[in-house]
Amino acid sequence: MKFTYPLFALAGVAVFAFASCSKKTETAGSGAQKQTIANIGSDTMVNLAQAWAESYSTLNPNISVEVAGGGSGVGVAALINGTCEIANSSRKLEEEEVEKFKAKHNAEPKEYLVGYDALSIYVHKDNPINEISIEQLSEIFREGGGINKWSELGIAIPAGGNDDIVRVSRQSNSGTYHYFREAIVGKKADFKLGSRDMNGSKDVVDLVSHTPNAIGYSGLGYNTPAVKIVKVSKKKGDPGVMPTIETTLDKTYPIARPMFMYTPGTPPAHIQKYLDWIVSDAGQEIVKQIGYVPLPKK
Repeated sequence: MKFTYPLFALAGVAVFAFASCSKKTETAGSGAQKQTIANIGSDTMVNLAQAWAESYSTLNPNISVEVAGGGSGVGVAALINGTCEIANSSRKLEEEEVEKFKAKHNAEPKEYLVGYDALSIYVHKDNPINEISIEQLSEIFREGGGINKWSELGIAIPAGGNDDIVRVSRQSNSGTYHYFREAIVGKKADFKLGSRDMNGSKDVVDLVSHTPNAIGYSGLGYNTPAVKIVKVSKKKGDPGVMPTIETTLDKTYPIARPMFMYTPGTPPAHIQKYLDWIVSDAGQEIVKQIGYVPLPKK
C-alpha cells in the first residue's frame, strides 16, 4: 500500500496536536481507555510520522498518535518543556539542549534512530545542471561564497531565464537548516543574505518548481516531477552520486543524515511499544514507501 499525505492536509493535524500536546486518555467506543501520544517536531519527518501514526492506530484502535510539524527545534523545545511524549528531529540533540532537559527533568532524554534521509539538492526540472560538488554548494550558499550566477557554473537557464541564482533555504529552527549549515556552509560560517527561507520542506520544493533559476535543499521524500534532484560529489571533478537507499546506507552519498525520535527519559509501555513497531519491518517498510531510507536489516 502506498502512503501519500499532502502537507496542506496535515496543517489541521498540526494545529490540533499543538492545542492538545500533553498526554491524556479518552474513552474509546468499546469503553476502553484510549491513550494519546503527542508527537511533535521535524518538518522533514511530518509526513512519515503521520503515516506511522495512521497505520499504527489502525492496528491499535486504543492508541491515538497526534502529529505536528514545525521543525526539529519546535519538537526539541516541546521535549524540554514536557509538552510532548515524542519529539521528531532530523538532527541530534545539541549538548546545551540535553543539559536543559536534565536540569528540568533530572533525567536523560532517550534517543531512537528511526531511519535516514538523503538530503537532496533540488533545481527546476528544466535546469540543465545534473551534478554539483559540496564545494560549489558552499560557494553558492555561504556568506562570501563566489558563485552567484548559473553561468559561473557553466549553466545557461533555458528560455532566456534569469542567470542569478535564487537560493531557497529553511528557517533557523529547522533541523534540515542546521544539518545543511554544518555539512555545506560550515559550522563557523553564515548563510548569504537574501535567500528565500521557507517554513516547510514542501515549501522549498514548491518554490523551486516555480522558479527556473532556483536551487534548494529538502528531504528526499519531497521529490516531485516538477523538480530535478542533482547528483552530489564530495569534491569537484569526482563523479556525482544520486541519493538512494543504497548510496545512503553505503555512505557514498555525501549528505545523508539520520532521523531521530526522542522521549523524555524511559517511555511508558504503550509508547515503547509504538517505538518498537516503528523500527520493526512493518514500520520501516513505511519509511521506504514515503520516500526515505529504512534502517539496514540486522
